[in-house]
Amino acid sequence: MVPDVRYLIVPLVCLYLAGCAPDSGVPGMMDEYVMGVADALELRPEFSDIAPVPQIPRRRERVLDMPGLDMGMLDFLSLYGCELQYVVGERNSIMGRVMQPLNRLRYETRFIRAAEACISETDDEEIQEELEEAITHKIETLPIAVWNATWGVEEIERLFTLSQGYYPGSGDDKALAELSSGVTRVNQTVRGLLDGNTSEPLDYVGGVHQLWQAEHRAGQLLNSARLMTMRLGDATALLAKRVEGSPLCSGAESEELPGELAEIYTDGYGDGIEDYLDRIEQAKKALIKPLDTLAAQQSETMPSAFREWYRHYLDTGNADSVWVQLDRAISAHKQRWRQLLTQCEASPQ
Repeated sequence: MVPDVRYLIVPLVCLYLAGCAPDSGVPGMMDEYVMGVADALELRPEFSDIAPVPQIPRRRERVLDMPGLDMGMLDFLSLYGCELQYVVGERNSIMGRVMQPLNRLRYETRFIRAAEACISETDDEEIQEELEEAITHKIETLPIAVWNATWGVEEIERLFTLSQGYYPGSGDDKALAELSSGVTRVNQTVRGLLDGNTSEPLDYVGGVHQLWQAEHRAGQLLNSARLMTMRLGDATALLAKRVEGSPLCSGAESEELPGELAEIYTDGYGDGIEDYLDRIEQAKKALIKPLDTLAAQQSETMPSAFREWYRHYLDTGNADSVWVQLDRAISAHKQRWRQLLTQCEASPQ
């Protein structure tokens, strides 16, 4: 067999660029599988072009403008003698004007709590009215602060970076477990904040952001979902061509499944591909679904530039998403294997 030129070119390109991401052997595994299926079926392999997954929208497209209180009201409240005076004073400081999203969320929740406490400490109706107006404004804009402190932070871009190859094909993924736990806890906090509980703890969120900065599992999973969908489709097309065309087996009782085909089904698909697909499914449940929830429960706040990307690459229930496409590719592939094995009177495992 003439060697596939891609195996000769890609290593040279990687050496030249010195920047190829680790692929965990997944692309090679899938290409070899397609070629193995083609050989076993006595067909010529054909490889579909794999369009890259687009990057998560840039930060300027994800961050929402945070409306502030009228400066006159802020000046008024900063002079009133309760804890709110100090909260507003911090916000008006030089550092306060350039708050990072998480610190801005902390400020917004502190403001609401301090303003509510101030109301109970004064009998002045004018002050109470000003405070109630300020609280109403802050409550209405709190979802924006929550969004910016989750999907607007820089760290999430690293979690979704596509430059770090594919999801690992083996090993105990402790990073996945930590990411899953962190996002799940953030989801609980976000739900509480959106339900009006401004006392939700936020001290741990910075640690979750640091983990997003250090790990790249979400982007790796997106890369793997796209790759597996396309290469499974290539192998399925070969199986379909044999099933619907010239049968590999005549259907005679004495005819056995060809040895090469049995090997590619048992070792290539059963012990290799299916195991990796199971890892992808478990990782999707552990990380992608919680991230889907993190976005979906903020759908009313979600900026339009982010919404389309979310629908295609994070929404696990959307028919056009990479995740539903992968499920369809898996189902179609299994069906074609069953049809072929039935022709050869072999029982699918």
